[in-house]
Amino acid sequence: MQTRETGRDSAGVGDGDERSNVVALDGERRLAYAEYGARDGRPVVFCHGAPGSRRLGELFDTAARERGIRILAPDRPGFGASSPWPNRSIRDTARVVTAVLDDAGVERAGLIAFSGGCPYALATAATEPERVERVDVIAGATPPDGGGTEPAIQRLLRGLATTTPTLLGGLLRGQAWLARRRDPSVVVGQYTDDPEAIPDAAAEVVRADFVEALTTHRSGTITEFQHAAATWEFDVEAVETTVRFWHGEADANVPIAGVRRLAERIPDAHLETVDDADHIRTLLRTRADVLDRHRSGRTEPADRDGRRAEPVD
Repeated sequence: MQTRETGRDSAGVGDGDERSNVVALDGERRLAYAEYGARDGRPVVFCHGAPGSRRLGELFDTAARERGIRILAPDRPGFGASSPWPNRSIRDTARVVTAVLDDAGVERAGLIAFSGGCPYALATAATEPERVERVDVIAGATPPDGGGTEPAIQRLLRGLATTTPTLLGGLLRGQAWLARRRDPSVVVGQYTDDPEAIPDAAAEVVRADFVEALTTHRSGTITEFQHAAATWEFDVEAVETTVRFWHGEADANVPIAGVRRLAERIPDAHLETVDDADHIRTLLRTRADVLDRHRSGRTEPADRDGRRAEPVD
């Protein structure tokens, strides 16, 4: 039996957003998701990063409303207001997405993934292709066996998650405490080398997302850092859905070389590079174009505002 709640609740789902929902996942776990954009628009599921939460979907709200797009943004298990799910796999994300779609009364939807949400969106497309129309990956994380140079901080976090998860949980709790009390640049600086260049409203959303992701649980972040350290548990080559990667040339969090190699492994993949854009600025600069493609269903390359479509063999 599936149950659901709407609006604000005792766990803080909503926080002023009356379009938040809670459903039961597999009959026992709590799954929270928020809605942004047009209430009766074309449905798109947003897969947040790691750490991350439904709150980051707010960055798409205005552009989605203008384009008639309905954003469904769940907290994956162990993030925000969603219950932990010990030992979940990357492939299990399809059950999260289908639970949201079923609750929202949606048969098929597009997927948009940011950063660490990449493997979870691709796994959903590989395992539940009949529910997925297309996938757009913005500044997406890459598999550890993809080759290339991995940033030192990513190696450290993955190592802690694998060897000393309790220690990492304590560090994440401390980061959330600090983020609640300091300027948003403390969080935004993890994704850009120029926090002052990020608009204040966007910076506040990024901070709120980070705090929401870690305040109640840290298990989701630890689990996904463990996933990031291991071979992905699904066949990337089995993704038959059209996938478009949007990636900044100056992204230090996820170097673009690994994204090029990942795109080459997917049968129907396209890569658009963004000049002089780091991790968070890639998201801010491409979100409108990404939504345009979901609205129209277009798949052809774009060539404007510093974006270049690269051929993928």
